[in-house]
Amino acid sequence: MQRSCFLFFVILGLARGVCATNPIITHMYTADPSARVFNDVLYLYPSHDRDQAQWWDMEDWHVFSTTNMVDYKDHGVALALNDISWADQYAWAPDCIERNGKYYFYFPTDQEHIGVAVGDRPEGPFKDALGKPLLSKGDLGVVCDRDFIDPCPFIDDDGKAYLFAGQHTVNVIELNEDMISYKGEVKIVEGTDKFFEAIWIHKRDGIYYLSYSGGGKIQYAISDNVLGPYAFKGVIFDKVNSRTNHHSIVEYKGKWYFFYHNADLALKNIPEGSKERKYIRWRRSVCVEELFYNEDGTIRKVTQTKAGVPRVK
Repeated sequence: MQRSCFLFFVILGLARGVCATNPIITHMYTADPSARVFNDVLYLYPSHDRDQAQWWDMEDWHVFSTTNMVDYKDHGVALALNDISWADQYAWAPDCIERNGKYYFYFPTDQEHIGVAVGDRPEGPFKDALGKPLLSKGDLGVVCDRDFIDPCPFIDDDGKAYLFAGQHTVNVIELNEDMISYKGEVKIVEGTDKFFEAIWIHKRDGIYYLSYSGGGKIQYAISDNVLGPYAFKGVIFDKVNSRTNHHSIVEYKGKWYFFYHNADLALKNIPEGSKERKYIRWRRSVCVEELFYNEDGTIRKVTQTKAGVPRVK
């Protein structure tokens, strides 16, 4: 009788699709998730917090993939600081985009450089494409009074490609067709109230959405031009327990998803009262929620859950 009841509830749970829990990756610490869809597969490009981290001194990048929003495959190390001759430290938030059958992996290092690596597959491995940074804090036109980080590539409907990056100020360059060089001058995007870091841009129904971390929350602005100016619209997501707040927004199989991180896994793994608890901000874990739009195109506020999102076919 007990076995029959157990099987009944397992089948019922599968039928309802409620099988996900947050955080979605639990065998290691992950943060700053950039979610992309390639060939009907959703890929995650996060940073990798070390198990004993006491600062944001990450050393490599893993890639994860899913086809059902519940089970995530770890493809292992796609790129590491040891593979980059010009970089010394801080393998922070990366992103990836596809063009002409190649996958371009953009990454920040040393708090002042943005590099680019290329691979034949979305999971990598990736190889440093230039042997030097693509763009650095001290380059002509770059405006940055803190860290030069958080690259976000975007290819528009007309085929033009851009790379956004920065902290306190949103910098953008137009990439050439080769995706490893750029044309013209660095431009500054206007209209991003309270912008701190974690730039993310996506497009829906002709509207450009520029979302970012500011005041500890995820906020957003919209425009009818990829380069702006943008009009501030409000807060998407409140503060998390890891202090830093970093997200991405992606459409997959007809639904929109909001990826983010928190310190729930670290809090669970570190005993109450342990001195290690003061380091939870540097041991983050990726989570996901569904995201919804209002009829006027504005974004509804996202709420953190323990359940995560339903399984998709």
